[in-house]
Amino acid sequence: MFLRRYERKKNGKGHVYWALVESIRTARGSRQKVVAYLGDLKKREQSGWAALGRRLDRKDRPAPSLFDPPAYPEPAEDLELVRIKGVRLERLRDFGDVWLAWGLWRLLKLDELLAGRMEPGDEQVPWPVVVAILTLGRFCEPSSELHIADTWFRRTALEDLLGVTVEQVHHRRLYDGLDQLLPHKEAVERHLKERLGDLFDLKYELLLYDVTSSYFEGEAAGNPLAQRGYSRDSRPDCKQVCIGLVVTEDGMPLGYEVFAGNTNDTKTVRNIVEAMETKYGRAERIWVMDRGMVSEDNLAFLRERGGSYIVGTPKAMLRRFEQYLTERDWHEVQAGVEVKLVPGPEGDETFILARSADRREKEKAMHARFLERFEAGLTKLQQTAEKGLLRDASLAHERLGRLKERCWRAAGACEVKVAPIPRPTGKATLSITWTRTERWKEWSALSEGCYLLRTNLTETDPAVLWKRYIQLTEAEWAFRITKDELRIRPIWHHKEERVKAHILVCFLAYALWKTLAQWMRASGLGDAPRTLLMEMAKIKSGDVVLPTVRRDGQPGRAVRVRCVAVPDKAQKVLLNRLGLRLPQHLRYLEDVAKM
Repeated sequence: MFLRRYERKKNGKGHVYWALVESIRTARGSRQKVVAYLGDLKKREQSGWAALGRRLDRKDRPAPSLFDPPAYPEPAEDLELVRIKGVRLERLRDFGDVWLAWGLWRLLKLDELLAGRMEPGDEQVPWPVVVAILTLGRFCEPSSELHIADTWFRRTALEDLLGVTVEQVHHRRLYDGLDQLLPHKEAVERHLKERLGDLFDLKYELLLYDVTSSYFEGEAAGNPLAQRGYSRDSRPDCKQVCIGLVVTEDGMPLGYEVFAGNTNDTKTVRNIVEAMETKYGRAERIWVMDRGMVSEDNLAFLRERGGSYIVGTPKAMLRRFEQYLTERDWHEVQAGVEVKLVPGPEGDETFILARSADRREKEKAMHARFLERFEAGLTKLQQTAEKGLLRDASLAHERLGRLKERCWRAAGACEVKVAPIPRPTGKATLSITWTRTERWKEWSALSEGCYLLRTNLTETDPAVLWKRYIQLTEAEWAFRITKDELRIRPIWHHKEERVKAHILVCFLAYALWKTLAQWMRASGLGDAPRTLLMEMAKIKSGDVVLPTVRRDGQPGRAVRVRCVAVPDKAQKVLLNRLGLRLPQHLRYLEDVAKM
């Protein structure tokens, strides 16, 4: 669910309000449904801040001033006259989004963790602060380190919040910060597991694992991890790395590993399971993985270690259970989805058959489209042979093979015969004919919309098993967030260590993202932070310069007050629901020059 801002006029007055919207599937396609309209916060409503605080022990409960800046000095008691015509606004900066991100960083106590592990040296800016700048930049406006130094940091209020001047932030220092961060990867993962578990009462019995890829801009010749492989980004022309991510059933990050770009998904399972057990100990956990990770060796490996699993299976395995597809003992688990349990042939596993009405219509349309392309290709091949332009039978079979590869979903739909003509009449020397196979048609109609899962759990409720597997979408959403919202791709770094550090920064930014999403959910604001961040980014800070006049009428000093803009009504609703209060002033400054 996500937020949507509405503006309308009534009785000549403008009104702005928020609605909580979710996307739903209908017979006419995806539609958006308004779940609730969000007005002013009622007294009986609990704020998200209070709901979050209840989950913590009293000693760890965040104080109300967690997001407030340091206290500013009180103004002098003597009063001065202000020359109104000379009042001006200067040094406008982005404040709301970086203020919120800095608060999330401290809420996760990452500042304390890194300050305790990254030993200070001769650096002008502490390394934990440099890492915070990198992560906040990735969270608020993901881009390169050069962009952070030259553009983004200069227009934000982080100089006031962190006490770091613009001149102290340059790309070389940010690169060095990446190098300093990487050795603490495992400590960061363990810390986030504990902290996020305390904040949101997370459970770690069900672990979701998936793999994605991120491609490089450039050759990355000096990086052995940069290899060409199956590209999920549709960039087979670029080298890439593979990233295996483990999340909880709520999509909260637990850990990740980086693999060479040509690593098969099945080869990553053993490494990721051993890595999680090394960090968090061996325990009876349920691993949920897609069919790309499934191999008999991997499943045997999990069983030997006492692990449980719910995994997808290749489509070809569905044929073994053809007889069960026609039976009627299906259980509806949600509208349009039915499942049933089927005993495994060896007796130590259970298979879950599932079929979806929406998926059936999708696969039916795909089969029709592929069949149309396949027959069009066969017709073109036949016409080429009739014109005498295709005379070699082996070459005809090669072209037929490439056509089947392109139209692989319909490759078995037709029985194709390529034969020489005994007595050629005209230019044709080859005959290419085909007939549709009834077996393919029957199997397609029976299997469309069906898929097969397998597990070694003893659970007998098919609905429970199916819902646990469907939670794998949380891992898929995690990759979508890191790619689209946090822009983990493309990777511009070429050194192996810098690439790993870049991915670690994205991992930290994702932890901030999910923390905000959980906080919004507790506040009744959905779980899509992008709209909230865009609204917060509209809140600016700036210097109000007040020229003064002395009692004798002569120009006096200029008082500079660093202030935060007052949020509008719609923004106040969001802040109230999150239980936040913006500071009014950051500090008082005094200009030396006379006005």
